[in-house]
Amino acid sequence: MAEALLQDDPCPHCEGQGWVIEHDGGAGTARPCECRKRQVTTRLVELSGIPERYRRCTLQGFKTSHQKPAQAARLRKAQSESRRYVEGFLRPDGTFRDSGLIFVGPPGVGKTHLAVAVLRELMEGYQLPGRFMDFTTLIHQLQASFDRNTPETKHGILNPLVKAPLVVLDELGAQKPTPWVQDILYQVINTRYSQRLPTLFTTNYPLDEPPTREPGNLDRGADAPDYRGPEPLAWRIPATLVSRLCEMARPIVLDGVEDYRRAIKMPGLRA
Repeated sequence: MAEALLQDDPCPHCEGQGWVIEHDGGAGTARPCECRKRQVTTRLVELSGIPERYRRCTLQGFKTSHQKPAQAARLRKAQSESRRYVEGFLRPDGTFRDSGLIFVGPPGVGKTHLAVAVLRELMEGYQLPGRFMDFTTLIHQLQASFDRNTPETKHGILNPLVKAPLVVLDELGAQKPTPWVQDILYQVINTRYSQRLPTLFTTNYPLDEPPTREPGNLDRGADAPDYRGPEPLAWRIPATLVSRLCEMARPIVLDGVEDYRRAIKMPGLRA
């Protein structure tokens, strides 16, 4: 339907006027045509920064079928929890919920698809502006803003992220945790936390408490921890931010699921 709006043909219901007259025996009552809502949604998606690859992601289109029952169950649960979040976004008192979601799991399991699908459905359902930004791109844009010849500024890049009613911050923890990167993260996450703005995150790093680093022989310094699991998020971003994440976003965990791009997409390209 959205593609039809890009054509020159007027809406068949309102003939391009944007209003539909409901005849009730009198002069009739005008109501906004559905095409107006679709036009607003299309514009919101265009301005959101969602990459072209993810523009058509929906919860309905999230693939949950898998030859391994345990993995299919995890995918269905993630889809169901995402849908429940959307359905409960408007609270009984008429306000929007201020908590978000954080999708956790290895690469290729559908975290970004689900995050964008939730963002799109909320923008469409409530006509709320939203923003998508993956963290690596954010850092590169901010670094580029240091160039005197670029029109972008740090505030111009960060303000939409900290003020938008809805935000997806993709690939949290992807960048090396330098003090400068940590400062940027703190500005974005802490501001949205303080203002109670719902945020959707994705990360490849588990939220579990990191293993304690035990001191080793004093003659040779601390021993490396005997830990071979995935690196915890708390080793990638400040612990204070992990604590805020636990309060501002409900985790949806997709561990134990195969990389869809490797398992499905790559064999298809080779065929």
